[in-house]
Amino acid sequence: MTPALKKVRSFLDMLYLASGIVASLFLVAILTLILVQMLARWTGEVFPGAPDYAGYCMAAASFFAFAHALNRGAHIRVSILINAVGPKVRRILEIWCFTIGAGLAWYFAYYAVKATYWSWKFHDISQGQDATAIWIPQMAMVIGSIIFAIALLDHLIHVLFVGNHRIVTDIVEQSHGE
Repeated sequence: MTPALKKVRSFLDMLYLASGIVASLFLVAILTLILVQMLARWTGEVFPGAPDYAGYCMAAASFFAFAHALNRGAHIRVSILINAVGPKVRRILEIWCFTIGAGLAWYFAYYAVKATYWSWKFHDISQGQDATAIWIPQMAMVIGSIIFAIALLDHLIHVLFVGNHRIVTDIVEQSHGE
């Protein structure tokens, strides 16, 4: 691997890890919002928009977690067929799956960008008590979906040139869920 490709690989791995860290921070934000809302209720105060903000954080956590979860093998992959075939057919099936997945992810990312742009252009605000400019929470969807599309394309390119994907699976960890 050339030094330039090592830098790209290092950057992409760092991007996926950073995306997972941001997702975890949004989960902490949800916890914080719930605790603050509980404290506000106990003291007789009102925290308007807390459920809306928690919903925005949940969406952000989900979208930022997609790429990191893919690389850690946390996405559901039905591999009965892939495990039953030989290496040559397996590679063809993985190329097909990653091509469809990457195409759909880029399609979604395009329309996420488009929807966010129009929300910004028309000064669309949320329907809840928070009256937040809706393009602000939509940016998490845009950034997360683009990073996920990059991750799927990264795996597709890796399968095409190397012959296998880079998804790590922990058999011991998976066995606890079965």
